Amino acid sequence: MPSYIAEWVLPMTGEPMHRASISIENGRIIAVGDAVTAHGTDLGHTAVMPALVNAHTHLELSYLRGRVPPTEKFIDWIRTVIAARRRYPDPADPDIVDAARIAIGEAHATGTGLVGDISNTLVTASLLREKSLPAQIFYELLRFNAADAESMTREARAKADAAVTPGGDVRVSLAPHAPYSVSPALFAAIRADLDAHSGQVTSVHLGESPEETEFIQRGRGPWRVLLEELGVWTDAWHPPGTSPVAYLEQIEFLDRRVLAVHGVQFDGNDLERLRARDMTIVSCPRSNRYVGVGAPPLEAFYAMKVNVALGTDSLASAPDLNMFAELAEARRLAPRVPARTLLESATRRGAAALGFEDDYGTLEAGKRAQIIAVAVPPDVSDVEEYLVSGIEPSDIRWLDE
Repeated sequence: MPSYIAEWVLPMTGEPMHRASISIENGRIIAVGDAVTAHGTDLGHTAVMPALVNAHTHLELSYLRGRVPPTEKFIDWIRTVIAARRRYPDPADPDIVDAARIAIGEAHATGTGLVGDISNTLVTASLLREKSLPAQIFYELLRFNAADAESMTREARAKADAAVTPGGDVRVSLAPHAPYSVSPALFAAIRADLDAHSGQVTSVHLGESPEETEFIQRGRGPWRVLLEELGVWTDAWHPPGTSPVAYLEQIEFLDRRVLAVHGVQFDGNDLERLRARDMTIVSCPRSNRYVGVGAPPLEAFYAMKVNVALGTDSLASAPDLNMFAELAEARRLAPRVPARTLLESATRRGAAALGFEDDYGTLEAGKRAQIIAVAVPPDVSDVEEYLVSGIEPSDIRWLDE
């Protein structure tokens, strides 16, 4: 039964514990407590905490690292990604698989123990199992002019179920991409599938760019142009004349099982709608800056008491998958938000949003031992503030591995 003593233990259920201990048996936490009477390996000046949760990434886009430059307009970034992906039509291409495998290893090395992975191909399911990295994979569907949305969803569900190992920690559900790329009929079909699978959650890119807002409000702008160029525009669709959040509310897609990703363009009315449904926003601030959509109003998210999780997005729009770096950016954007609150977003809030709160996100007896120890300088008195200042992989170790 391995036991560890550390300068700090952060259970993420309350105050950090000074000079505390944690004991593990058969891959589960069996005790967290005072170090005075404990025996075990003394980790010295470290902070022991639950592994971080990257609630939104696209691992299968890892091969685009360094191939998609930052832009000032989101639509330009999208066009570059579309062009790059067309050069790799086979999801089993070794470049795609190898890059995703490396990215999973890098995420683990930076302290991530659970991911919410967006996939269009499900190629990452076996790679995540290979690394024993728990994940909620969102099998993402795009079709703005879906002729038979129900048939498309049934086929996707069959593929999703085939990608899952019973009893495993890699789960797969269906997810719509965004309001500008998914038809109302496809939204309805995905919602029906979610309702038929009560233990699952889904995700949608929402309120990310000004172009999205313009398209949903008026049916014009760069998104309309791109849909026409791609040959998927349909005159059957009419702009709802609302915000993207209000639109998805109108078509009855939103509830607490839907993760709203990005939210850079959300206003107070949008946040009130999300709070009323106990929804979670997954914020990816470094990616938002990279793709030219601006900074998310993080302080407003917290001030409105909306659940907030954090993600890195993909290596096509972020320099790495280091969630500690994402926390540092969140701290820069939200200086008035307590450090503990930000850490909660990167641990227990993310685990709950992905449906893994029974096993991950906090240090409590009975939970899985997905635990990291972060080296902390001896002169640090506010350990929570230190942990949101940016932590390098070399300062992170995993316990009980």
